[in-house]
Amino acid sequence: MRHRVAGRKLNRTGEHRLAMRRNLVSSLFEHETVSTTIQKAKEVRSFAEKMITLGKKGDLAARRRAISLLGNRDIVVQEDGVPVKKGTVIGKLFSEIGPRYLDRAGGYTRIVKLQLRRLGDNGQLVLLQLVGENEKVEKKKKTTKKQTEKPAEAVAEETEAQELTEAVEDDASAEDSASSEEMVEKAETDDEKKEQ
Repeated sequence: MRHRVAGRKLNRTGEHRLAMRRNLVSSLFEHETVSTTIQKAKEVRSFAEKMITLGKKGDLAARRRAISLLGNRDIVVQEDGVPVKKGTVIGKLFSEIGPRYLDRAGGYTRIVKLQLRRLGDNGQLVLLQLVGENEKVEKKKKTTKKQTEKPAEAVAEETEAQELTEAVEDDASAEDSASSEEMVEKAETDDEKKEQ
């Protein structure tokens, strides 16, 4: 029986699962999106979110823990046929990805199902992506009947405030109309002076 045994075996040995998890998460941080099977994506998502939480902390202990769990793979880009090192995965995690999610309390990744199937075994393919920075989490407020009902004093204060603002706006519009009449009279007198 598998009581209280967490995680999927994915038909791999323990070392192979660990290496696969590290490679997928490193590729996710490097490219910010990875195509894989749905089982692997679900297994890797929690590990990736834990790494991003370490990246949000940003201190030396968190950096050392992330290196021990993930490794410190180089990010290499081909420029004019020559491989050029652009940094490391841990560097990108702590300098770009971690600060991006400082105001977000979890849910850093998403799984998007694709219509494509893998050719060899017809496995379901998905995209494992980092959630964009422009997508904010909006918390819905639950309002009860007591919260929606306002006391009579609050309603009276709101109506008084509205009446005061309307009175101020009326005074301002009256002053604007008076000043506009004065400007018209000045313009007419200036025109008369020019004609003479």
